[in-house]
Amino acid sequence: MSQPDLRVRAAAGRVAAEVTPASAGWRHVGFRALRLADGEAEDWLQAERECCVVVLAGVVDIVAGEQRWPGVGGRAGVFDGQAPWAAYIPAGCPLRVVARGAAEVALCSAPGRPLSRPPRLIRPQDMAQSVRGQGANTRYVTDILPQQAEADSLLVVEVRTPSGHSSSYPPHKHDRDALPAESLLEETYYHRVSPAQGFVFQRVYTDERDLDQSHAVEDGDVVLVPRGYHPVCVPHGYESYYLNVMAGPRREWRFHNDPAHEWMLSSAT
Repeated sequence: MSQPDLRVRAAAGRVAAEVTPASAGWRHVGFRALRLADGEAEDWLQAERECCVVVLAGVVDIVAGEQRWPGVGGRAGVFDGQAPWAAYIPAGCPLRVVARGAAEVALCSAPGRPLSRPPRLIRPQDMAQSVRGQGANTRYVTDILPQQAEADSLLVVEVRTPSGHSSSYPPHKHDRDALPAESLLEETYYHRVSPAQGFVFQRVYTDERDLDQSHAVEDGDVVLVPRGYHPVCVPHGYESYYLNVMAGPRREWRFHNDPAHEWMLSSAT
């Protein structure tokens, strides 16, 4: 039986990318990337979905319920090496984002309990940054909304991967509700590539190969990971960025490596 295409092509215009539970055919993760012109606003209010706003580039004003945060953001783009600014918005809380000059923002969403906690600003200094892997498997991780931070469902992280490197590697998966060994989490990858005419490769596959898709992913594309392993490889001459959104029935990230490739974790080379 043929599988739905897991790659969502980048779009021109104001909405750069959009994934809803209905369009993805799953239950939890939603994603929306926006290009906002100076003074342009985006409003959000969903009674049963929480949201994490990530300021990908530029500066915005954020109003969340009674909270007002002017001048949020500031990085030139996702490849400038700085952690982003972000904000957590609980379900049922009205949100407005207004651009100060051109800006790019992402709205990451998942099921949440109405007004379960107050909205909060997430500053770059609040985010843990780490180096993962070694050699040509090295990549740079920023935890925007990790499981240690308060939320109902959402997990949000961004990763930069240098030219010629692999990422999300060795291949791992999180598609079984079998804690503490593995958790069940849907996931989106919002890909950016520098220079923008480049591409990266991503494969999504299961042990049984009943799902096995490989895509040449271009700047602004989204890859859906409903289940299975999902490694990324970056060709020489291009740098990769991706923003991950994960959510599932339980808010915990526990993954299982592909046994065929786990050997490299103990290799000295």
